[in-house]
Amino acid sequence: MQTRALGQAEVSAFGLGMMGMSDLYGPADEAESIATVHAALDAGVTLLDTGDFYGMGHNELLLRDALRGRARDAATISVKFGALRDPDGAWTGFDGRPAAVKTFAAYSLRRLGTDHLDIYRPARLDPSVPVEDTVGAIAELVEAGHVRHIGLSEVGAETLRRAAAVHPITDLQIEYSLLSRGIEAEILPVARELGIGVTAYGVLSRGLLSGHWRPDRELTAADFRGSNPRFQGENLEHNLELVAALRKVAQVREVTVAQVAIAWVASQGKDVVPLIGARTRTRLAESLGAADLELSQSDLDAIEAAVPAGAAAGSRYAEPMMAALDSER
Repeated sequence: MQTRALGQAEVSAFGLGMMGMSDLYGPADEAESIATVHAALDAGVTLLDTGDFYGMGHNELLLRDALRGRARDAATISVKFGALRDPDGAWTGFDGRPAAVKTFAAYSLRRLGTDHLDIYRPARLDPSVPVEDTVGAIAELVEAGHVRHIGLSEVGAETLRRAAAVHPITDLQIEYSLLSRGIEAEILPVARELGIGVTAYGVLSRGLLSGHWRPDRELTAADFRGSNPRFQGENLEHNLELVAALRKVAQVREVTVAQVAIAWVASQGKDVVPLIGARTRTRLAESLGAADLELSQSDLDAIEAAVPAGAAAGSRYAEPMMAALDSER
């Protein structure tokens, strides 16, 4: 596995996004999840992405168990914080107050069984707290040795500039895929101007671009895709037509749709690291096959023709969640 630079951090060219192992995509098998983390580490994946609110702490405990017996420095642990939930799992807001930042970090350190977090980032911007205050609190954790690098998630260009004026920002975690290219106009150029890397999540658009999604798939009540606009009615029909067009490109290269979609994200720059959201070793192995896929200019042209920018039907989140995204303002 090759490496890439996320600002000041050197990580594997692909990362493992662990959210689906604990939350939001329906049931997952814990033993298989741990085996998938092990398989990722064995394949050279070092960047492991979690959040303290994924399963209300379950995901961090899962990662702790998966890393038991492994060298701590073999993993770059990226943690998101700040999303608030009630006992039923409902979302109730975001908290970026300095005192809360330090409390969240203390709990994550304990759950993960480690003395430091490699990258620490607010999951969303708290509109009631200046980003300078939130980043300043993380900077104090860096100074104290509890955090190595500061990241951000789903913020816009102006917020990136304000945050970077307080402390170097190593990366911006944000959705980026063939179906979600909103960062290209302003956010990505500003990130590059500031030397901030991009950790791209949703590279398979939550399964739409996996090549495995069936229009008649039944979703459990715990699967948030059941309310996601891109998975609804005519939107889903349209988006699967885009996948069918992309499949033709994949067939020419004798690879899978997922591998083409992931390789496209990876081809957008050496400062872009795709997060693979695999929950099983089978899906992980397929996705990591994208690491060996070099896309030619003719490949890129064919992909662009199959899935042009802005071609997706439906927004990437439901409207209430879109309204909470600083990156969409």
